[in-house]
Amino acid sequence: MESLREQLGSGPKRDALIEDGLKVLDEEVDDRSGITGLAIKGAYKVVKGIKPGFLREVVDALLDDFLDALNPIYQEAAEQKKPAGQHLIDNQGRVADALLAVTDKRAEKAQRQVIRSAYDKLRPIAKKQVEGAAPRMGRLLDKHAAKTA
Repeated sequence: MESLREQLGSGPKRDALIEDGLKVLDEEVDDRSGITGLAIKGAYKVVKGIKPGFLREVVDALLDDFLDALNPIYQEAAEQKKPAGQHLIDNQGRVADALLAVTDKRAEKAQRQVIRSAYDKLRPIAKKQVEGAAPRMGRLLDKHAAKTA
């Protein structure tokens, strides 16, 4: 089966995935509550306010690495003849670790101090938040990637 990057890494499919990914990100942030939610919403507002289209640029820049990071889990679903999105949900801890490894590397290289600072403040709670996003990410994967079952 083609890798996620081969399927979704270019052209109109990439653009559609980015747009839907931004919607998922907005929904995840909007759903957060309590003190943690306030911190997440505040950091998200800072990042979105850097410049118009900045968040889209970030998602676009991270997408290939994210697709590569998720690909082993996606391929595993195909080998086991399981729906890709559900397999992602069933392995949310692995998914979170894979995606956060990507963002950790990028955050280290961030040129803007405000980005590094916001990331560093939220990183301790990030795994739980990414795991919580697994159902939406699973639906996103099912919408855009080839079905495996």
